[in-house]
Amino acid sequence: MSSSTQMSAKDRITALLDDNSFVEIGALVTKRNTDFNLPQTEAKSDGVITGYGLIEGGLVYVYSQDADVLHGTIGEMHAKKIARLYDLALKMGAPVIGLVDCAGIRLQEATDALAGFGKIFKKQTMASGVIPQITAVFGTCGGGSAISASLSDFTFMPKKDAKLFVNSPNVLEGNYTAKCDTASAEYQAACGVIDVVEEDETSVLTSIRTLVSVLPTNNEAETVVDCMDDLNRAVAFDALSADPAKALADISDECFFFEVKKEFAKEMVTGFIKLDGMTIGAIANRAALLDENGKTEKTFETVLTTDGCYKAEQFIRFCDAFGIPVVSFTNVNGYKATVAEEKGIAAAAAKLTAAFAGATVPKVNVISGKAFGSTYIVMNSRHIGADMVFAVEGAKIGMMDAELAAQILYPEASAEERKSAASTYDTLQSSAESAAKRGYVDAIISADSIRQQLAYAFNMLYSKREARPAKKHGTI
Repeated sequence: MSSSTQMSAKDRITALLDDNSFVEIGALVTKRNTDFNLPQTEAKSDGVITGYGLIEGGLVYVYSQDADVLHGTIGEMHAKKIARLYDLALKMGAPVIGLVDCAGIRLQEATDALAGFGKIFKKQTMASGVIPQITAVFGTCGGGSAISASLSDFTFMPKKDAKLFVNSPNVLEGNYTAKCDTASAEYQAACGVIDVVEEDETSVLTSIRTLVSVLPTNNEAETVVDCMDDLNRAVAFDALSADPAKALADISDECFFFEVKKEFAKEMVTGFIKLDGMTIGAIANRAALLDENGKTEKTFETVLTTDGCYKAEQFIRFCDAFGIPVVSFTNVNGYKATVAEEKGIAAAAAKLTAAFAGATVPKVNVISGKAFGSTYIVMNSRHIGADMVFAVEGAKIGMMDAELAAQILYPEASAEERKSAASTYDTLQSSAESAAKRGYVDAIISADSIRQQLAYAFNMLYSKREARPAKKHGTI
């Protein structure tokens, strides 16, 4: 359907859920306040439809704001319905999906409406890491609603007819919508606020169904289904060194890959694949962005950036909270070296390190290209807790490029002597074979066997248990 055609709140629920599975809760709830020109008549469902239904046969709870009733504004009873939905979802261990189309807080209800917002924020915080939370923005999502959307695990938007903002573009000093639409899906996705952008509302709802089908229903559930794909099939893995988004689809069961935050920090790829029916979270360094025809659209330095570290860290923490195993594909030789990056790269890299090291789910690292310096350690190395480490034939692991090392070690040597020293350094200190001899790499594998090797590794790690020191929470 055209993105210019707005669906009703009920239509969105119908399109999202399995046929005839929706059961509404609280249909008769309405506002109590009639002050400040609020209509004396009852407001149908108080501007939000709430209930439960099925996606691929699995239970989910849904609320859909109705812009045709009081502009979908959030008031006391509106918020109470959403909070009630969270209570049920937490009891049953099922995801909550919010379909947002809201003009903001209901001014006429003042502190009662603010209290309602606070209750929603508290419920979302308590549900974080317990049940998946997904928000789709279809109309306006401003102020407190934008904060609520960002408290979710994943946020979706269509390209048009949806706005997300804390402060609207026109109130930002020196800015206006025509100059820079900071509320648009394109802008918010590039900033990392929005996880998935689709062409229209129908595509958003279809994409949510796909995501829900591969996620556990709660933090104690599993995500294993029957696999109809050949575990031993060879894959065209050479593409990994350029664009892992393409290669990850080749590795996955039936070429499934659901990418998250695709438009943000494109040098780092995050998303979900399937291996032998098991959902796996994948993180990979990207050297190039390829189009549908395999042509290079953009190239990237194989370095860690501040945004890339935060993107991967957030994704790893979600996977760990919900028991989703993690695989990383390492091809990195340093940190982005600019004045702007230096403002935050240390803190960002620390958070990524802590996310990998702190995760107790099965963790596998595949070194597909270069792995140099402390970036090698940060990217899920054996030294910070990877359970299994593979290196693709030809991969390099060490302090730095061998030629640069030779220049530092032998500054007075001739070009020929440095060339010889570089060759020796490469063999003894920078090769995957050298790391394997020290026990830092478990196996050196061919590129076309990566699907098979990963499937075996994660099946072996399926029952992993790892104790950690007792504490309230970390501070990194």
